[in-house]
Amino acid sequence: METKRYYLGVENCDSSRTGAWEEAIQEAVNLLKQGELVAFPTETVYGLGANALDPQACAKIFAVKGRPADNPLIVHVASMEEARRVARDWPREAEICAREFWPGPLTIILPKREDIPAIVSGGLDTVAIRLPSHPVALALLQKAGFPVAAPSANISGKPSPTEGKHVWQDLYGKIPLLIDAGKCPVGLESTVLDLTGVTPTILRPGGVTLEQLTEALGRVEVDRGVRGEKESSFKPRSPGMKYRHYAPQGEVMLIRGSAQEKREQVEQHLRNKTEGQKIALICLEETAADLEEETLDKVDLLFILGSVRQSRQAASRLFEGLRLCDEHKINLILAEEMPEKGIGLAFMNRLQKAAGQKNFLPPSQDKVF
Repeated sequence: METKRYYLGVENCDSSRTGAWEEAIQEAVNLLKQGELVAFPTETVYGLGANALDPQACAKIFAVKGRPADNPLIVHVASMEEARRVARDWPREAEICAREFWPGPLTIILPKREDIPAIVSGGLDTVAIRLPSHPVALALLQKAGFPVAAPSANISGKPSPTEGKHVWQDLYGKIPLLIDAGKCPVGLESTVLDLTGVTPTILRPGGVTLEQLTEALGRVEVDRGVRGEKESSFKPRSPGMKYRHYAPQGEVMLIRGSAQEKREQVEQHLRNKTEGQKIALICLEETAADLEEETLDKVDLLFILGSVRQSRQAASRLFEGLRLCDEHKINLILAEEMPEKGIGLAFMNRLQKAAGQKNFLPPSQDKVF
């Protein structure tokens, strides 16, 4: 299959329209109506979309990604009215969340209507719903007139795609169309909030933080799976809960503690470097500035996320850094932890899953659970 690529050059949600924009949206809608898949940008990561009401089309998502069948998909909608048509119930909490955080990086889980195929919900009686804010995603959904099921547009388990080139690397020749609009501004997947229980519960942290949700709703819980506890025997209620995700080819080791402790950990790994081994360091700029030049010279790839004082911007570059490590064929990735406050909770959730259970470290004292 030949993959067609529209490059719109639309970064940071610049909503200016061009002829190429309209052509790309129209062709994407036509393909979706024909039961085909389309990759498109959202403010979080790139999505791989299919008509959410077409089970055969949605089955193609699982086949192309190599995605386990019990891993639910997120249904993207163009408006609150469309969201209500997807959900069987619309509680007060859903109304508050929709008005406060939509369009935006928040997914809510509610009981689903019968016309949502079982393959979309992973066989559950619930559906995950999101109204994205990226202008390309919104234009596509509005033009389509039906909900679009869309997980991240990558091979299952790999770091999520935050640029069109990442989708191209993973899915070229496997899908008919990619709409490339540059970098995704949030760079981490949406927060998934379960509203089917007594207390709203975060199943996956993301662009809308625990603190924001608590301010809007009052009490909000965080599912224990977010803490990195093993979940091998249960049926996942949300994307990203059960399976190892976001994993680069190299091993990921987490660097934490005081500035001195981080420095010692990096130096120790570099001293133990074996012949032919390539080591990368993904860290905040404050940590990079604290390392000796001699130490940095021994690192095969240095990727600076940004400043801890601009945590959202730093967190948005995590997947970019992990994918760059694959491009450089890195064997060992030393990745600095971030305080689990605000967007740091989502950052650490992704980083821990990239590392895998064996490389989890003991809980830090500043957790916000």
